Amino acid sequence: MKITVIGTGYVGLVSGACLAEVGNDVLCLDVDPAKIAILEAGGIPIYEPGLQEMMRRNVAAGRLHFTTDVEKAAHFGTIQFIAVGTPPGEDGSADMQYVTAAARNIGKYMNDYKVIVDKSTVPVGTADAVKAAVAEELARRGDDYANTPFSVVSNPEFLKEGAAIDDFMKPNRIVVGCDDEQAALNMRALYAPFQRNHERLILMDIRSAELTKYAANAMLATRISFMNELANLAEKLGADIEQVRKGIGSDPRIGYDFLYAGAGYGGSCFPKDVKALIKTAVDDAGIDLRVLKAVETANDAQKHVLGTKIKARFGADLTGRHFALWGLAFKANTDDMREATSCEVIKDLLAAGATVTAYDPVAMDEARHCFPDEPRLSYAGNQIGALDNADALVIVTEWKEFRSPDFDSIRQKLKSPLIFDGRNLFEPAQMRSLGIVYFGIGR
Repeated sequence: MKITVIGTGYVGLVSGACLAEVGNDVLCLDVDPAKIAILEAGGIPIYEPGLQEMMRRNVAAGRLHFTTDVEKAAHFGTIQFIAVGTPPGEDGSADMQYVTAAARNIGKYMNDYKVIVDKSTVPVGTADAVKAAVAEELARRGDDYANTPFSVVSNPEFLKEGAAIDDFMKPNRIVVGCDDEQAALNMRALYAPFQRNHERLILMDIRSAELTKYAANAMLATRISFMNELANLAEKLGADIEQVRKGIGSDPRIGYDFLYAGAGYGGSCFPKDVKALIKTAVDDAGIDLRVLKAVETANDAQKHVLGTKIKARFGADLTGRHFALWGLAFKANTDDMREATSCEVIKDLLAAGATVTAYDPVAMDEARHCFPDEPRLSYAGNQIGALDNADALVIVTEWKEFRSPDFDSIRQKLKSPLIFDGRNLFEPAQMRSLGIVYFGIGR
């Protein structure tokens, strides 16, 4: 099949590469010439394990192409994926200008039937707005084009950063919202290579599909914030949240996923989608989503838990104190710094007068954009190097290489053997046996 993917961000690049991998002819469009130049040179503007190799393989095979030519992209694919950004506005609502612009460009140049697929995370009702924008552009072109047929489909993505290729190639579900049979047939054909083992495609109405994406992320965010609040309670009551997690996770109605207590969630999805769903509920339905408001409030507070623990140990004034920080990305296996907890931890330490040396396997360049010209924040070339002259080690991201470090080097490098672990990577009993003073979350 010929497929156009509009937008070469995280979702667009992963979708385009994976669709090409199974034999489709894919053209990726972006209006940013610099980004396209990077892609055409074999580079990649994001970090995702395995993605660059997959892209290079499919470019070499002639199945994956890049362009800034909007008209060429509109003519190319029978299926047109809209995978542009929907950043949060100041009021928390999703900014739909890029989705609308993409829809208008399709309508402006398409000459035959198209299946227009909303792949971006969009509010309920977006498909109607896309349909109206395309129809309006077709009408402007006169009678020869006004009745050009097209379908609009909602096909939300459920990709986890750091495991996106596996998620796309081996999906646990494929949600498709559409209202006509022709579009459904096209989408079934498109996703047939990804579900040869058994049927994973869930066909539903468009608005339900649009809401499903927000509901999924909101549910996961709720589990995280709930466990973080229980962790804070466990500390006060003298309980261990890890033991509690095992006890409740063994219930099959609950399960173990997303029950890990920590220093708060971040990234490009959960914070933005929770805000957008709250905003949609109020503006479009007049409903106050009290649980989700509490989830957001709890998460905002949790990002400051590490700073609070550090100041409880060293005092509110951290002038003259120096800290090593492991992990900058919002989660492991990505360089994404959007809404990262590390940003809040660093801000808390700097505001109290401390200095920080940080290390992350891939996200340090992105972190420099977040903290430009900050003289009290430096970066180390490796995790052990970050420990030099530090009063304590602060762990914020659960990279695998942090799980079994050289504890002898940690003790020798630090001024005093103190670890503040925002991801509960270590067992308190083990740390005590090693002579390390250990502060976890809810431990």
